[in-house]
Amino acid sequence: MHGGGSRFAVLGAGANGAAIGADLTRAGLDVVLIEQWPEHVETMRAHGVRVEMPGETVITPVHAFHFCEVAAMRDTFDIVLVAVKAYDTRWVCELIKPLLGPRSLVVGIQNGMTIDVVASVVGPERTLGAVIEIAGNMFVPGVVERQTPPSGTWFAVGAYDSATVGRESEVAAILRHAGEVEISDDIRSSKWMKLVGNAAEVLPSAILGLPLAEAIRIPGMRRVMEDAGREAIQAALALGQRIMPMFGDTRVEQNDPDQYAVALFDAILARWTLPTTKVAVLQDWMKGRRGEVDDINGVVVSELAKIGRAAPCNAKLVDLARRIEKGELTPQPSNAALLLADA
Repeated sequence: MHGGGSRFAVLGAGANGAAIGADLTRAGLDVVLIEQWPEHVETMRAHGVRVEMPGETVITPVHAFHFCEVAAMRDTFDIVLVAVKAYDTRWVCELIKPLLGPRSLVVGIQNGMTIDVVASVVGPERTLGAVIEIAGNMFVPGVVERQTPPSGTWFAVGAYDSATVGRESEVAAILRHAGEVEISDDIRSSKWMKLVGNAAEVLPSAILGLPLAEAIRIPGMRRVMEDAGREAIQAALALGQRIMPMFGDTRVEQNDPDQYAVALFDAILARWTLPTTKVAVLQDWMKGRRGEVDDINGVVVSELAKIGRAAPCNAKLVDLARRIEKGELTPQPSNAALLLADA
């Protein structure tokens, strides 16, 4: 863990973090994976990370550490990629803060609007924002079912404010080992556009307990998903965000925000949705963990509420998700009747 080169950390080595960390390791970078699932850390130490992709399986020896071992580390990291759940962002940033130098960068490669949380802990001068589009599952320690290989993975990175303008290329250079990377001149708007797509796909399919490709075929569910996305883009616009081209597009073709929300959702369905793709919230529920309910659809509800506007579709999704997390409901296809009631 010493040497004259740059040092990198992936903070949170679940399906996405482990796959990306393995890519960076194979590229010859000095990178450590720091994770809170004990069995997963021990499996990575013993056998490496096994990444199963369509047509290829790659096993990569990695340097894996438990979260509790961070306090014993002494060398600083140049770039930290935060890949934990959105609701864990603040405490993991506090955990890694003593290992940051004045020029270190911290980047949340996560869903949700975590950029301000990162900046509030490590400082705007060390914060970059990112958008990630990747499909993967993890149910067995040390094994990632990565449904989109690096050739199908996409990132956008951007400066949090003027303090980090010009440093985006430093992060883009390492992420290009894991996928396609674009630099956004308005990363907050880019992250909101990703949230629009997430709002449409995440809770509707998780509540049904189905892969996204199956959930959308249930009568009426396409409309629910589109309504959730439309409310999300209205929230983004109400906050002053811009409609941004995404996923390699060079311009926005839709002048109507509602139609753009649908087009963005369709792009996700076309490029990243395989028959077995389960959204992250459903994976969390299957593991007995809580999902990023408040960090995606819940943000739409809360932000519109601040200006006296309702988000009835997202509010219903959030309510049903909370009932599932309380044990009052089970994720299952019959929940479609609850989603469609009074719609």
